[in-house]
Amino acid sequence: MWWTYALLSAFFAALTAILAKKGVANMDSNLATAIRTSFILVLTWGVAIFRGNTGSIQSLSKQNWLFLLLSGIATGLSWMFYFKALQLGKVSQVAPVDKMSVAMAIILSIIFLGEPLTLKTAVGAVLIIGGTLVLIF
Repeated sequence: MWWTYALLSAFFAALTAILAKKGVANMDSNLATAIRTSFILVLTWGVAIFRGNTGSIQSLSKQNWLFLLLSGIATGLSWMFYFKALQLGKVSQVAPVDKMSVAMAIILSIIFLGEPLTLKTAVGAVLIIGGTLVLIF
């Protein structure tokens, strides 16, 4: 089932790039990010409340809160830079560079999470980086 969710995530991420490119036209990219984030906030809380997922908030540890906070900061910075890049560049160049986050996540998961680096994972990361370079140059 994870595969289905991952494909849906990829589809909506691609759609996000197209919609965001149109949305940031003739406006400040930080304001665009703030507006977009407000809609995301309402949507995600609505889904969590509708599905009854809010009851476990009290059971979150300080570590959960810390890493969710740090993840939120990283997400916010990522979106702000992404919107600015979309405003200045072509989607066909910005999106592939953004997807280099996959290769970067692999490297960071090895360093910080101790995940193993397999030959398959290394080759995949190199191909992602190579494909990105082909698309942007």
